[in-house]
Amino acid sequence: MVKIIWCGHACVGIVRSEGYTIVIDPHDGVSIGLPKPSIKGDLILVTHDHFDHNAVEVVSKEDSRIMKEFRGEAIVDDIKITGINTYHDKFEGRRRGENTIYVLEVDNYKIAHLGDLGHIPSENILDNLKGLDLLILPVGGTYTIYPDEAWKIIESVKPSNVLPIHYWVPGLTLPLHPIDDFIVYVKKYHVVRLDTNEFSLEEYNHNVIIPSIKKK
Repeated sequence: MVKIIWCGHACVGIVRSEGYTIVIDPHDGVSIGLPKPSIKGDLILVTHDHFDHNAVEVVSKEDSRIMKEFRGEAIVDDIKITGINTYHDKFEGRRRGENTIYVLEVDNYKIAHLGDLGHIPSENILDNLKGLDLLILPVGGTYTIYPDEAWKIIESVKPSNVLPIHYWVPGLTLPLHPIDDFIVYVKKYHVVRLDTNEFSLEEYNHNVIIPSIKKK
């Protein structure tokens, strides 16, 4: 069993059956108006070094392994990690810098987190995102791809499931689009709105999954 926990914004936890936890792009809560993530990571991945994605101290333990902006391939605790270089904007990083896409192979699941992707990637990169069990991608625009661009990526790579992130929710102090601005583009996927911020990946197939953010 692989459990997914959305901690608001771009922070996502991936929890294996024995409790081993991967945390991607932790925020500190207070800086963006959301609750602080309550999970702790055995492995912590950071897609880029911006304040709302790099609060490693909030989710770390004494023995946490931390990988920031990793590019290439590695095996960590039986997890295959592929880091792919992309950009935080449409100008090859000249405005907001670089961004890392992480593709993880965890307990026979293939999961990708696109971080703060700011452009539609090349065909070569999109090919690396095919065959995903879960695609985690920003949909709120302003600092990243916009809702329509997010949908174009989904149409191209055709993941089994989609977890939208990095959009406006009540309390968030960043000027992002709300989730409904993305939902209007969704076709051929069933939209599932949860009353919790976590779900088991094996329960879903061909869904856009929208967890609820925990209240402060």
